[in-house]
Amino acid sequence: MNKMVLLAVLGSLTFASCSKDLDSNEPENPNAVSPDDIKANVEKVFGVTFDSNHDWCSTTSGAVTIHSNSAIQKVRLYVCVEETNEDNETVTSMRVVNEKETKGQSTVTLNYDAPKDNRGLFVAFISDSQYIVKKVEGNTVSIDNPAMTRTLPNDLTFPEGPFTLATVEESYASARGWNPGEKLYQLGYYTAQKMTVSEYSQDFSELFRLMVFSLLKNGRKYNNLNIVKTNMDYNEKVYLETTGEEPIVISPVYKNDGGYKEVVNSDLYYYYFKESDLGDDPVAYLKSLPKYKAIQFDQCIKGDDVISRHASYALLYWGDGVPTTEQDAAEEKTVGTYDFPAGYKIGFMVRAKTTAENYAKQGELYGDGRLNNDVNNYGNFKSSKLGTDGPRAAWLTLNDKMLLCWESGTDTDFNDIVMEVEGGVVGFISFPFPEYNEYTYCFEDTELGDYDMNDVVIKAVRKSDTQIEYSIVACGGWDELFVRNINVGAIKDNAEVHALFGKKPLQFVNTESDAAPAGIITVTKTVPSTFSFLDSTTDPYIYNKTTDKTIYLSRKGEDPHGIMIPNDFKYPLEKVCIKDAYLEFNNWGQNSVNSTKWYTNPVVGKVQN
Repeated sequence: MNKMVLLAVLGSLTFASCSKDLDSNEPENPNAVSPDDIKANVEKVFGVTFDSNHDWCSTTSGAVTIHSNSAIQKVRLYVCVEETNEDNETVTSMRVVNEKETKGQSTVTLNYDAPKDNRGLFVAFISDSQYIVKKVEGNTVSIDNPAMTRTLPNDLTFPEGPFTLATVEESYASARGWNPGEKLYQLGYYTAQKMTVSEYSQDFSELFRLMVFSLLKNGRKYNNLNIVKTNMDYNEKVYLETTGEEPIVISPVYKNDGGYKEVVNSDLYYYYFKESDLGDDPVAYLKSLPKYKAIQFDQCIKGDDVISRHASYALLYWGDGVPTTEQDAAEEKTVGTYDFPAGYKIGFMVRAKTTAENYAKQGELYGDGRLNNDVNNYGNFKSSKLGTDGPRAAWLTLNDKMLLCWESGTDTDFNDIVMEVEGGVVGFISFPFPEYNEYTYCFEDTELGDYDMNDVVIKAVRKSDTQIEYSIVACGGWDELFVRNINVGAIKDNAEVHALFGKKPLQFVNTESDAAPAGIITVTKTVPSTFSFLDSTTDPYIYNKTTDKTIYLSRKGEDPHGIMIPNDFKYPLEKVCIKDAYLEFNNWGQNSVNSTKWYTNPVVGKVQN
C-alpha cells in the first residue's frame, strides 16, 4: 500500500462515524439518472404513487388592505392556525405574518403568506395608547374606534351604602408566622355588591379565546412563565394607579381550575398605597397593609372554560386609617366609598380557601410575586415553577379592555382566573406579541435519495414588509452543497454549506439526535414589500457541486425533492424518511386535499426538536 492510498484509507476511517451512508440506489454516474429512474425510486421509498398534479404547496398568499387613522403607528397582520401537540390535542396559535409602520398613512397594504389551512387573518392596530385587533373579512379591514376609551358601561347600577366593615380575620400568612399581624377585612356579605352588566359580544368572546389562549396556552402541562415575563406587565408593574374620576370596577370573566374548585373556593382581596410610602423595603411594607375583600368567586364565575362577563364589583376606598380590632370594624368606625383619591396604587391578592388535599392548597397569593416567597415554599405550592418571586398575575391588553391573568395554582399556565378592570384607573398598553410565523425549506440533495428531507434545511421569517430573516439550520447532505438565491451576508451563493458551520462534506449538521448542536447561520435580506415566499424567482434553491445538479422547490407533477412548509417544521432525523416521521405525508401526497395538516403531527423520536 503506497503512502497516498494509506492516506485515503485513513481519511475514510476518519469520516466513517459521521458520514451519510452512500445511497445504494445512486448510480456510479449521477448524471445518467433518468426521469423513470427517479419515479421508480420515489415509489420504492414511499411505497405509493403520488398525485401527478400535486404542487407540494401548503401555503396560500394574498394582500390585505388596512384602513387606519392618524393615531395608529403600526399595523401587524396575524394568522390564526391550529396545531396538534404531542398529546394529540388541538391547540390554537396566532402568528405574525407581516407588519409595517404606517408613517401617517391612513391606508396601507400588507402582503402575506400563510398556511392554507388557517382559521383567519387578524390585524392589530398599534400605538402608544391603543391595541385594537380586528378580524379580516375578505381582503380588507378598518379600525372602528378612533381612540381607546375605558369609561364604565352605562348599564351599571351601583349598590347604595353606607358600606361598613363587619368582620376581620387573621391571614393564613399571619397564622403561619410568615407575616404576623396581617389582617383581612370584609363586609358582612357580598351578594348585594354584585352588579349585572352586559355580556361580551360573540365576536369579542371569540377574539378573547383566540388571542389570550394563543399567548397563554391553556392547560396544566404548559409553563407560560417565560411568555408572561417577555410579553406582559408583572410584579412592580402589576399595580394600577387611580385617577380619582370614577369608580373602579372589576369583572371576573373566566376561570379554569379543572374541576379542582381552587378558584370557586377563593376570594379576591385588594390593597392600596401611595408609592411615596414604600420606603426602603417595599415588600415588607406591602405585606403590612390591610387587605380588603372585593369578590367571592363562587357567586359570580360561570363554569370551567367559559368566557362570560355577567357580574361586576366596585372597589371601596376605606381611607388611610385602618381598623385595628374586630370591635372597631363591627362598630362601623370605618365607612367605605367609591371615591378613590387620585394617585394611589392598587394591588390584588387571591385567597385560596379550599380544604382539598388536607388544606395544603390554602394560602394568600399576591399578584405581585415578590410577596409570595413564603407560600411558594409551602404545602402543595412547593411544586410551583415560580421560584421565590415569580409573578402570580400579569396584565394583558385586548382592544379597550385591561385583563388581569392569574396563576392560582402551581402549573404556571396563567389562565386560572381572568378579570377585566375598568373605570377609575390609568389606562396602559400591555399587548401580546405572538411569535413570527416561520417557513421551512427542506431539500433532498441527490436525485435517487432517501427523502429524509434534511440535506439542507432553511428557516425563514418575515420580520416586516421589507425584511426577511433566513437561517440555515441543518445540513444532512454528504456532497458539496451551496444555497443559492439568498446571497446576503454569510449565505453567499459561493459559500459551501458545511464550511459555514466549520464542517466538511460527509459531516452532518443538526440532523442527528445524539449529536451536539452546531448552531445556525442567520442573515437578514431586504426585499420589496410585494415579496412572497411563493415567488419562484426569489425561492432559495440548492446547488450540489459534487453531482453538478441544482435542486429547486418541487413544482406540479414533480417528486418532493424540495418543499416549503409554512410553519416551524420539525424536520426528520438522519435517514428517517419523511413518510415515517409524518405518517400522514403519503396520504397528502396521493391527494392534496387530504391530511392538509400532516406537518403538524410528527412522530416523537423521529424528528429534530
